[in-house]
Amino acid sequence: MTSATHHIFGITGWKNSGKTTLTVKLVNELTRRGWKVSTIKHAHHDFDIDKEGTDSWRHRKAGAGEVAIVSDQRWALMHELAEEGEPSLAEIIARFAPCDLVLVEGYKREHHKKIETRRLEGRSGERLTLNDPAIVAIASDHPIAGEHIPVYDLDDIPGLADLIERETGLRDRRVRK
Repeated sequence: MTSATHHIFGITGWKNSGKTTLTVKLVNELTRRGWKVSTIKHAHHDFDIDKEGTDSWRHRKAGAGEVAIVSDQRWALMHELAEEGEPSLAEIIARFAPCDLVLVEGYKREHHKKIETRRLEGRSGERLTLNDPAIVAIASDHPIAGEHIPVYDLDDIPGLADLIERETGLRDRRVRK
């Protein structure tokens, strides 16, 4: 999946399968290679990035639909959904500044290319590859046989970064630079 200014690639898997750790390591590797990377993390439950009692929390609790927090180091925008449904992945990506790659953690049901993470201590042994043709590789902490797609060691960050560059077309851009 590609939007006008973003290549999109996902990291998916069950709870405790290593998604976040892998995403962080891939961001580190891909940015070291010179790519501008943004990320999206899908949360399944009510979450809050704000702390009770802060000024921005008080603004939201008073009824503000959007609250921006801005400093000379970073800015964040919180949007209260209220009666709105959860925005689509495409709607969130459309709000991003241009970058080379958006790594998406979670979003099992979306159709962008992705890596499935598997750990022995993960929540489920169910193979997501059975029902998701967009999964192009597996990253695992244990040997896996019988899959129709490549299986990487969960710690093979250079190999997985190479895969992402290949699958998104970033590798072709590097050659042309």
